[in-house]
Amino acid sequence: MKKTCIFFAILVLAVFLSNCTNKSDEYIDPRGTDYAGSESCIDCHKTQYDMALQSSHFKATAPAILGNVLGDFDKKDHVFIYDKNTKLVMEQRNDSLYQVLYKNGKEVEAHRFEIVFGTKHAQTSVYWRENNTYELPVSYYSSIKGWATSPGFPADKPYFDRMVMKDCYSCHASNISSRNVGQKSTEKTFMSMDVEDIIDPKTIVYGIDCERCHGPAKAHVEFHVKNPDVKVANSITSYKSLNREQKLDACALCHAGNDGMKLKSRFDFKPGNSLSDFYRETRSITDTAKFDVHGNQFRLMSQSKCFINSEKMDCITCHNPHENASKNIASYSKICMSCHQGLKHTETTLKTMSGSLLATNCVECHMPKKSSGAIKFQLSNSKQLSNYILRTHKIGIYPANQK
Repeated sequence: MKKTCIFFAILVLAVFLSNCTNKSDEYIDPRGTDYAGSESCIDCHKTQYDMALQSSHFKATAPAILGNVLGDFDKKDHVFIYDKNTKLVMEQRNDSLYQVLYKNGKEVEAHRFEIVFGTKHAQTSVYWRENNTYELPVSYYSSIKGWATSPGFPADKPYFDRMVMKDCYSCHASNISSRNVGQKSTEKTFMSMDVEDIIDPKTIVYGIDCERCHGPAKAHVEFHVKNPDVKVANSITSYKSLNREQKLDACALCHAGNDGMKLKSRFDFKPGNSLSDFYRETRSITDTAKFDVHGNQFRLMSQSKCFINSEKMDCITCHNPHENASKNIASYSKICMSCHQGLKHTETTLKTMSGSLLATNCVECHMPKKSSGAIKFQLSNSKQLSNYILRTHKIGIYPANQK
């Protein structure tokens, strides 16, 4: 009997310690104890989570494992030619992917795909070197279904030294932390301190996740687990509760360009914050300057009469942030026609297309695709620049599109 009691006591202790171990092994978010991680949203918001998981937001950055990297690594179009003696080859070695530089048929250097940026229109990648990430010289472009120079990279020689710093991640990831490292350097008459940032890979939260847009969710999850019958969202930011300006600021954080004066890190922004506390505009939001179609969707929309004359129009009027923009042009036309029901096209326009077709094709004419001035690329063994095409968000009348 005594042995049985001892065995039972040991068993209870083992179970207790096991539970303690499981609790200590629970997910710890690099952003702090207020965060629960996006997977905590699945039980109550599975539909939204499943959609978001496949979205460009969620895939804005990702670890460069085989399933996440676009492009071919074993066919004829996996080679980029710089000159007759120099080529860059996309290669798979075991479970890793590399860009390998060859000169005169001999391997000179090889860099592994570590993190990928983007998945819809194009994808560029970085590799780790000395506690920082550096962009690989060749990227994949969906428009050409192949490889070309990464934006701004030369097509006549390989280049592996463009550092991708912490601030570059602020619109492509939900978190990344860095710290300053100072190194003394002595010259003839003075001593200076060279300061650089080093990135901690363990702090990366890939993509734009649930809590990047809704704020820390730990208290929210804990409350609703204990109170499953409460249907009103507790301890979380609901976009329904935000005013128009706050909704716009949440999107403009990453969709209003990157030329403002930085006041705070974008990683510190929480939904409901004012963007003016983080960035100071260097020019008017309604400036007639040509904002680029890449990354300036908010500013372009803000110049549109539709937006200026509306009290309610915001990004979510046309977009569901949990999923990619619809490829069904007619779905956007329905939104347009909800405000422009009495619209009549001119006789000249009606000659190009019937009224019924025009009513389901607003976007093609009034938000045409434009070339990006910020992103251009060159094909292998070519001196010609190719344009990166995106749809403008400046809604208007474009004479060039009228026949």
